[in-house]
Amino acid sequence: MQVLALNWLILSATGSATAMGAVVMLQALPVLLLGSWGGALADRLPARPFLIGFQALRALLALALLLPGGVLPGNWLIYAVALFSGVISSFEGPVLGRFGSALVPPSALGSALALGSVLSSAGRIGGMALGGVLIGVTGPSALFLINAVSYVAVIVALLAMRPGDMRELSAPSRADGGVVAGFRYLLGQPVILVVLALSFVLGSLGRNYQVSMAAMVAGPLGGSSGSYGLLSTVFAVGAVAGGLLLAGTGRSTLRVLLGTGFVISVLQLLSSLAPNVLGFAALILPIAAGAVIFDTVVSTRIQLDTREEMRGRVLATVGIVSSLSGIVGAPAIGWLCDTLGAREALFTAGAVTTVAAVAGGVALLRLKGRALSWPFLLGRPAEQAA
Repeated sequence: MQVLALNWLILSATGSATAMGAVVMLQALPVLLLGSWGGALADRLPARPFLIGFQALRALLALALLLPGGVLPGNWLIYAVALFSGVISSFEGPVLGRFGSALVPPSALGSALALGSVLSSAGRIGGMALGGVLIGVTGPSALFLINAVSYVAVIVALLAMRPGDMRELSAPSRADGGVVAGFRYLLGQPVILVVLALSFVLGSLGRNYQVSMAAMVAGPLGGSSGSYGLLSTVFAVGAVAGGLLLAGTGRSTLRVLLGTGFVISVLQLLSSLAPNVLGFAALILPIAAGAVIFDTVVSTRIQLDTREEMRGRVLATVGIVSSLSGIVGAPAIGWLCDTLGAREALFTAGAVTTVAAVAGGVALLRLKGRALSWPFLLGRPAEQAA
């Protein structure tokens, strides 16, 4: 709801899409610059007190948006809130990831992360829907207030948890607790590096559908704003379905990672050939489901295949890669749509991600001492963790 209100506020004040892009950039930039230090702190310090503090700070930032505009000249208050939100995210992300893995046994981590993805997607759907109604009745201020109050529930939930029931994760030694030690460890994990590279390529060229959907609707599909709304809803439903499917099976394996990455890449390529909005929507649904499965399996495998005392720093790297894929991918897809056309852009991006999925799969299987074969793809051999 606050994202919706913040975008509306800056767009109403400036009439500039560039200003809106600056707000998004200010939230992403600190993750790139500070994420590694956030990961190092996550590995060394207790998570729950920090998470409670982060929620309190986020509530204060939401309340700050209710202050009169004269507190800071122009739109600097909005920019300041966006920047500080990004700073909090750079530390909160690794801490939350490490904290989550302490709440469930390793065998349930995949299902737990998938359920978290479902709740996140449902929150986005419900928040955007309710926010879209309220903003027309009350203006953006009510959305900021609701967001601020909502953090009280999160803080209460954190306080109600029983620390004695949580798993105690290993902490790094003083010599291994720094940022450099984290990078050194990561460089010695080729499987994780290949997974991160695969995540970056598929995330940048295969996950920025908000841009390509708009270009397809406004261009070759000849749709309207209602068509774009329909596609956005279908995408959200697909995301929830993908999370529920993975949560039910709990199969966060190498085979699922490679298979899903390849399938969603091929479907993206095929979506460029869709004759109409309904045909495009039929392909968007499994793409959204597959994207959630792929991202969740990446997060699960990286957590399970990383030493506990290094987990915060590796998760911080995942956050950095995710931010980079958004910063690089959205403009790249937009440029391809403007230069080649919407269909050609989707086809090109789908072809690149398909090749990347195959190349990444071959590299991962070689690192694991496996061969790319039909029996492996069909699931006949015994399961092997990534």
